[in-house]
Amino acid sequence: MTIANEPNLIRHGLYVKQIRPLLPDEAFLKNSNKLTILLINIAILILGWGIASYLNQWPVYLLWLYLPLSLIMGNSIIVLLFSSHELLHNSVIKNPRLVYAFGFLGMTMLGMPPTFWLAVHNREHHNKTNSFGDPDRNYLSSQPDTWGKWIQDKFVPSAEVNPFGLMLGMASAWAVHNFRNLTSVLLFNSKSVNYVPAAFTVGAKERRTIAIEWLGIIAIHGSILAYLQFDLLKIVLAYIIPIAIGYAGAMFYIYTNHMICEMTDVNDPLVNSLSLRMPKIFDLLHLNFSYHTEHHIFPSMNSNYYPLVQQLLIQHYPEKYNLIDVKEAWSLLMQTPRHYRNNNHFTDWSGKKSVPCPLIDN
Repeated sequence: MTIANEPNLIRHGLYVKQIRPLLPDEAFLKNSNKLTILLINIAILILGWGIASYLNQWPVYLLWLYLPLSLIMGNSIIVLLFSSHELLHNSVIKNPRLVYAFGFLGMTMLGMPPTFWLAVHNREHHNKTNSFGDPDRNYLSSQPDTWGKWIQDKFVPSAEVNPFGLMLGMASAWAVHNFRNLTSVLLFNSKSVNYVPAAFTVGAKERRTIAIEWLGIIAIHGSILAYLQFDLLKIVLAYIIPIAIGYAGAMFYIYTNHMICEMTDVNDPLVNSLSLRMPKIFDLLHLNFSYHTEHHIFPSMNSNYYPLVQQLLIQHYPEKYNLIDVKEAWSLLMQTPRHYRNNNHFTDWSGKKSVPCPLIDN
């Protein structure tokens, strides 16, 4: 049976209703292998810090040999985000206490309290994807010119960003996202906060838990720096560079997920989300995170089966499904302004430009 294409927006639940019967039941079983992957990458980081503790004994001319390990550690931070992402979507193990404990460990290097992730990502982003209420969307040109909006204008990939701003932004945007949203919730917890794209609130108990988790994460980072003896060389090679690589790699995916898509009032993943054609090695390393539309339709699904979902989407929604090469996605980001003028047009800081969403006719 072929599912009819519709020119109008379709609610997320309808895709689930139509596609789910075409998928095998095992696609929705827990996959504990992702927990093994998470633990392996924590071990890689610990090993890297252990080796770094001896860097003061290395001859200066051999220090460059640590850089490949810095790169591997950076990739481990990316993998920790993506494996924790699956864990906290309940697709890995059943025990909620273990989900919480390993989610905390996995998110520590990302500076993300797991309780906050469940709020900002699972609850807000997934239910309001690329809508007015999504905290992860582009700023609107009509929103106040706050420091948060200014950072997006100067450091996020766009037609206006300069190379230095882009490089600095790629390495720091994840931390900015955390700081922006965490301070909004912990300091104000009000929907009137204007320096975030879309403010949201959490309950009093959640708020206390998030604060405690954040303090715990800060303490762990402080312990890592202390283990590295607050030595500048060790910190640069084994802490700053891996974090910069990890954050940049994660943001590369995150920027392409939704930021060149239309805003939608109805949560239609085939319109407000984007999947990438990536080299297979990256899909293997990064747990099929490039299959992002598929994830938004089935967030608790074993990501090993996202290629099968993609085949079904290509078969049934060929004109509507956003699937493009990773190079093209990045090029489109760099060719368009980064603020929304309206649901399907972008504009710059001045608000004078009007550039249609490049995916409308894709």
